[in-house]
Parts: sequence; structure tokens; C-alpha cells
Amino acid sequence: MSAVAPTCVDVAIVGGGMVGASLALALAGTRVRVALIEAVRADAAGQASFDERTTALGNGSQRILDTLGVWAQLAAHAGPVREIQVSEAGQLGAARLRAADQGLAALGYVVPNRQIGLALWQALAARSELELRVPARVQEVHFATRKVRLQVAAAGITDEEIEARVVVAADGALSLLARQAGIASVVEDYQQVAVVVHVATDRAANGVAYERFTPSGPLAVLPLRDGRYTVVWTLTPERALEVLALGDDSFIAQLQQCFGWRVGRIVRAGVRASYPLRLSRAQSVQGPRLALVGNAAQALHPVAGQGFNLGLRDAALLAEILVAANDPGAPAVLEEYQRRRATDRRGMIGFTDGLVKLFASERAGIALARSLGLQLFDILPGAKRAMARVSWGFGVQTPRLMRGLRLG
Repeated sequence: MSAVAPTCVDVAIVGGGMVGASLALALAGTRVRVALIEAVRADAAGQASFDERTTALGNGSQRILDTLGVWAQLAAHAGPVREIQVSEAGQLGAARLRAADQGLAALGYVVPNRQIGLALWQALAARSELELRVPARVQEVHFATRKVRLQVAAAGITDEEIEARVVVAADGALSLLARQAGIASVVEDYQQVAVVVHVATDRAANGVAYERFTPSGPLAVLPLRDGRYTVVWTLTPERALEVLALGDDSFIAQLQQCFGWRVGRIVRAGVRASYPLRLSRAQSVQGPRLALVGNAAQALHPVAGQGFNLGLRDAALLAEILVAANDPGAPAVLEEYQRRRATDRRGMIGFTDGLVKLFASERAGIALARSLGLQLFDILPGAKRAMARVSWGFGVQTPRLMRGLRLG
């Protein structure tokens, strides 16, 4: 242990990705003292590249980011989704959801992750009251009755000790902090791989997003701000290896054959990336002096693009609860967080997992039922209203930040 006096805070956030950074920004300017520990420095000079990954922000998430003061910067990079078309390969059923029919400017926005990260970290850097440790890594963590002690190795600092009344795990799926606290996760491997790529077509994107269910998994094609599309192509692991090895012309030809001509002719494809798809659910989102947010709490299939939206609601509600608490790490406080997030977590996990399994089923009659279901959805206004509000979450626990109300 270091002989230097520890840095004492109320909340230590481990992980400065989009969810962890949002939580720190939500707490900035309140009476809560915050330390944010992140291993990788944000690239302040980074610009949007052709192949960077993107996030589909729902209107609820857009409202949170606006309340945090970063949406104005993101709006210039956000591709509005004004219509969603859902179909299944080989079936007649299809459904369309239009923002205008719901009285909305957009159903959501597609934004490069890099731009979200830059906006959040630029806002954080302007908050002198925050203790930012980046690049830095947690070497050890010790949970005690009244506090958590973190041994942190940062650039220019050797084994700094940070004491917090509560620590927040925002360190991703299979969180190291959660494991050290004895919180297990249930992991289900979908036996699928997402191949992600940006493409340009001979017709500029016009605000229409596509979700097409194929025998290998869903294929999402989402509009970007500059007229291109980002593609998330779900494949079996074996097929993904084949697709990743193709030359550009062959890859474009096979993608075109699978998706069709709804967006016109694909004329360019960027560098392909891939990642395995699993559902990970922490058995609890709270432990002794510990709360879990984002992928540390649950990592979802990207079929409905709801992973970050769900994690951002974790952060928004947790920030609200912590600000109101006399002792932010008290068992009753963390139990309240778990209780108030339970309906939304359960609903969104069930929704995304159910979609994956419904459209993967080959049982007799299921394909016909899916086709009829899509046709019914297309003619039922109530179903469309409910779907348009999915990004606001399940249940009635709407965080203050989502209502446009700051915490400090």
C-alpha cells in the first residue's frame, strides 16, 4: 500500500466508456465527489472514419444526452431514422414504422461511437471537480463495510489509492469488479457473429433503417448522416470467417444478394470488423458497496440496437439515486437501484432475446406465424405506438435526466 494519503471520493466509476462517462457527467456539479478511472485515453483529435462503429440512439437516450449538454455537439453527426422496415427473407410479411405517423421527428439517431465518446470526454475534461484518472487501471480492489479501497496505477502515478463509499462497475461484460465481488453472470452464446461494415450505395440514405431476418440471423442496415449506411450482418461463426476473407467485390456481391436492392446498388464497402454475440446477465446489479451499469450488468444481442440505450438508463437512474442518498453505498440505496431497474432490465432482455429466438426457430408453422405477425403489426396503430416507445424503456421508472431535469 502507498504511504501517500488516499484520494477520498463518494463514487468511484471504473470504466469510462459511453455509459461510465455518461454517469460521471450526470454526477458532475452535484454534491457527490466522483473519480472516474479509465484505461484508454480518449482520442481528442479523432475524426469520424469510414469504418468506425455506430450506436442507434433512441429518443429517450437523445433526451438524456441533451440534458447532459452533449447532444448539440452530436447532432451534426447523427443520422435520423425516420422509418424502420422489418422483413423476413423468403416470407411475404413485412412491417413499416414511420416517425411521422407517431408525431415524431425521428424514431432515433445513428451516431458514430467515436463522436459520442469525444463529446462526453470533452465535457468531462471541462469539469474540474471530477477526479479523472486516464489512462489508469485498477490493480486491486478491497470491499469493506463502509468503503471500497482501489489501488490504481496511472501514468505518472504509482499505486495511487482511492477510497470511495461506493464503486460503480462500468467495465463491460464479464466485469472484473463484479467477479471480485462474487457476482456471477449467466452467459448464453448465440453461436452467431456480427460482421460490421460501412457501405456506400448509388442512392444516398434517406433516413430509412432496415431490419431483415435471414436464416443465419438478423441483418440491419442503418442510415448514416452523410448518406452512407452501417451494416450489422449476423452470421454463423463459420460463415463469418468466409465472409471476412472475401475480397471487396465478392463481399459486396454476397451482401447484395442477401439483402437485396432496397438501398440501391452497393458501390463501396469499408474495412470489416466482427465480434461474437452472447447474452450476458449479471445475477445481481448490486453488491456490497458496488453497483453495476451497462454491459457489466447486461450485454445484449444487437438485434434491436438497445444495448447502449438500456445501459444509459442504468446510469441515469443510478446517478439520481446516488445524489439523493446520504450514504451512496448503503445497502438500502443499492437495493433501491436494483429494484427500480428490474422491470426495464427484464423487459429489454426478454424482448431482444425473444426476437433472436423467434426468428431463428425452424419449428413447423413458426415461419407462417412470424409472417402473419409482421402483417398484423403493420396494420395495428397500438402496436406501432408501443414499438416507437421501446427506447424509453419498460416500466414507469423514467429517470429525471430523461425528463430533461438536471440533478445538480
